[in-house]
Amino acid sequence: QTLTDNRAECTAAGARGSLDDMFEQIKAGEAAQVPLVIKGDVQGSVEAIAGAVNNLSTDEVKAQVLHAGVGGINESDIALATVNGGLVIGFNVRAIPQARDLAKRDGVEIRYYNIIYNVVDDVRAMLEGELAPTLEENLLGSAEIREVFSVSRVGKVAGCMVTTGLIRRDSRVRLMRDSVVIHEGNLGTLRRFKDDVREVQNGYECGIALENYNDIQVGDVIECFEVQEVARQLEAG
Repeated sequence: QTLTDNRAECTAAGARGSLDDMFEQIKAGEAAQVPLVIKGDVQGSVEAIAGAVNNLSTDEVKAQVLHAGVGGINESDIALATVNGGLVIGFNVRAIPQARDLAKRDGVEIRYYNIIYNVVDDVRAMLEGELAPTLEENLLGSAEIREVFSVSRVGKVAGCMVTTGLIRRDSRVRLMRDSVVIHEGNLGTLRRFKDDVREVQNGYECGIALENYNDIQVGDVIECFEVQEVARQLEAG
């Protein structure tokens, strides 16, 4: 199943401010580089993105790929972006919780994608000193799959423990395996014991079935999120 176009980003006020500063410097002809850390689900995607953004470089400003690798975004990726004043691009991967917290603390912006040409379009806009409209993601909560059951007429049902926030029946969800996005879609069912419920809070067990998707394993993580479009503009200086 094809993942939806999800140009979501995890931002902190400091991250947004530092990027605004970078874009202002590019417009003024003072900045020569846009430093990037690129992480992806497979080597082919990582190489394609790194090659594409390198080809966007001009005589005046270029994309500087600090690191390009496979797997979830970790603390080392955030530290590298912090030291170099750059941002992190995740393609079909997400930041581990520790890296997400570090990014918020240090003001590093993480941008998530699942379509390569959207990465290229956004980096092109950055090199031109522009801020593209983005989809800002609000992570509602996550649940760890502890058991997997096969139920007739339903398929695979995950016995889960909600570990952060809450899981809400009507929100979008993604299935994560080792910080790599395996699937993105909707919940089929959300239950507490045998009752259908609207949401389940942190610290409680629940049963989850994903809509039209059965490839779930013990240890997978289900993230529940909302996305809204945010138009970003540079402040007049």
